[in-house]
Amino acid sequence: MPKAKFEGICRSIKQKIEAQDYPYQSLLPAESELIQEYGCARNTLRRALADLTAAGYLQPIQGKGVRVIYRPAGKTAFLIGVIESFQETDQRNNLHAVTKVVRFEQVETDERLASQSGFMVGEPLWAVERVRYLEGKALILDVNYFSQAMVPGLTAGIAARSIYEYIEKVLHIRITTTKRRVTVERATTRDEALLDLDGYGSVVVVSSLTFNADGLLFEYTQSRHQPASFCFEDTATRRRQSSAPDPGR
Repeated sequence: MPKAKFEGICRSIKQKIEAQDYPYQSLLPAESELIQEYGCARNTLRRALADLTAAGYLQPIQGKGVRVIYRPAGKTAFLIGVIESFQETDQRNNLHAVTKVVRFEQVETDERLASQSGFMVGEPLWAVERVRYLEGKALILDVNYFSQAMVPGLTAGIAARSIYEYIEKVLHIRITTTKRRVTVERATTRDEALLDLDGYGSVVVVSSLTFNADGLLFEYTQSRHQPASFCFEDTATRRRQSSAPDPGR
């Protein structure tokens, strides 16, 4: 199936849900209507709906259809179960955020960074720091390291817009997997200088390692969040439990 067709359908339905054209708890139009609307095969539509289900937007109801279960969050919501650029998060939450690049330079991986990231000692990297302003307040500091070999041609101008858009649309690299860890840490002097902490002495840190379709690491990032603005969302499903063994046996 053409990748662009599937992604276009997924993006279109997602935008309609976020705009509440398909309201919370409503049922999507019938499968036949959506197939006609998008001019696609049944399998293409079902794959798009399956991805939106995995992302927490939809829930199939046997015999009834597909129900919308997405609700906009009160705070800036980042999704745990998907890989999303800040630009995409901005659009999904209608944030109208502003990005300021405060550091852009070429560095070599030292032993400390190698132990944190998995990059090899001496490996050339792009080091990028960006402050994200939401409603005029500096609430997120993104500290990124990208492999120069895998992400060539990166510039501060690209970093101010969207690095992921550049990676996917210009370099044609497929971003597939991110491993994340969320911690609460004492704010550093750098955090205090760049973020509006409003008296908080700590920040929420989301550390991530991101891999391409070949399983190669190309990015290590720390997103450092002002605690009051931090909200992560996830969607979980309960696994079917096997029958408990008879304790008498």
